[in-house]
Amino acid sequence: MSDHNHSHSGGKTLLFALVFTTGFAAVEVFGGLIADSLALLSDAGHMLTDSLSLGIGAFAAWLAKKPASRQHSFGLKRAEILGALFNVLFMFGVIVFIAYEAIRRMADTPAVAGGMVLAIGGLGLLVNIAVAWALMRGEQTINVRGALLHVMGDLLGSVAALVAGAVIYLGGPPIADPILSLFVSLLILVSAVRLLREVTQVLMEGVPEGIDAHEVGCALVRVDGVFAIHDMHIWSLSSNSQALAAHIDVEAMGRWEEILPQLQTILRGRFGIEHTTLQPEDAAIRHVCDADPDCGAGDVN
Repeated sequence: MSDHNHSHSGGKTLLFALVFTTGFAAVEVFGGLIADSLALLSDAGHMLTDSLSLGIGAFAAWLAKKPASRQHSFGLKRAEILGALFNVLFMFGVIVFIAYEAIRRMADTPAVAGGMVLAIGGLGLLVNIAVAWALMRGEQTINVRGALLHVMGDLLGSVAALVAGAVIYLGGPPIADPILSLFVSLLILVSAVRLLREVTQVLMEGVPEGIDAHEVGCALVRVDGVFAIHDMHIWSLSSNSQALAAHIDVEAMGRWEEILPQLQTILRGRFGIEHTTLQPEDAAIRHVCDADPDCGAGDVN
């Protein structure tokens, strides 16, 4: 029996953050080109990657409202994962570009307009604070919390651009700009590796992060009337949608209608698993088959 309830995914909050982040990234690109500041351009690259993440989250929130169809029995939730994979590849490209430019500029550091870097870096800090505030006040879904982590990385990137601008404006060495750019690229790398790990886990249909399969099994088998759990599989449909399928050995098949709601309540309330397929089996028959090699138990995992 399946349970397919959909929850809100913070689409409006993500869309708001997307507009602000993308708009200011464009300002940083413009300012970075005029000031010849790699710190601004690298932070703009970081914000653009976050814009992609926010866009993917907003798009996934929209897709989550679409009902399942004959061709897509779970809907289009995996579109978020495919978009995230594209996002990771884009992020690695940005990292390579920033690192290459930073190393090149360390060898031949151009003059940088420190005042403009300082002004835009300060404005970026304010924008990131506003976006972080909006995300913290929005619906706290996994998508929104993930976006908040990216925005906090942007905050550090804005601080780096602000520090570079201040150092150069006060007469410090222009090499501070590429050095701090490498720092920002490191922040992007950390985000990219984390996101790649999450995407790979979902595509390989691994147990979702934060869920212990052994703990789930123990919680279910403690329900009165449940004899054992087997053939249990837990996987992610998307970053905020988990599924479980399992065979439940019950002591009395006549009690299944009483046992099933208890199992679903545990899975939904304690582990956040909404999509469940639970198949009841008579524990007495299975126990006899396990003891008799001619019963066909060899086909049971």
